[in-house]
Amino acid sequence: MTDSARPLHHPADGPPPRSGEDSGRVRHRTLGAPDGTVKRARELRREMTLPELLLWRELRGKKAGLKFRRQFPVLDYVADFACVEIRLLIGIDGIAHDMGDRPERDQRRDRILGEKGWRIVRIMAGDILKDAKEVAQSIAVLAESQRPLHHPADGPPPLTGEDRP
Repeated sequence: MTDSARPLHHPADGPPPRSGEDSGRVRHRTLGAPDGTVKRARELRREMTLPELLLWRELRGKKAGLKFRRQFPVLDYVADFACVEIRLLIGIDGIAHDMGDRPERDQRRDRILGEKGWRIVRIMAGDILKDAKEVAQSIAVLAESQRPLHHPADGPPPLTGEDRP
């Protein structure tokens, strides 16, 4: 199937994009990311830093109980890791995130993504270098706490004693 014939969203792709994220075509299983951001994400996957590689080794293959994606493009940004199912983005911060205008840029990006319904977790690269397994376990605990217990049907279940239609 060519890109021009591909539907904007297919149920097998996971949760549909939220309003504002479906501007343009949803490609490469991304959410509203332009082609340039998708290209940059691919480049970053080939050039992962040591902390990213160590954490990816712990998160990949649903080891944490959820599917994580690495260098995930969303809107105009590339998150180091993402769990689309629970709308969780993980950023690994090295020393560069404390320099120049980077703190302001990070805050702006986090605000924009937060307004779109994403939860952002920032992890220091040094913590991953010390113990990647422990960091991955902490992420798994956080992710599991964000997972819905059930999917609501057409409203709440009937109270005890109420007739069902």
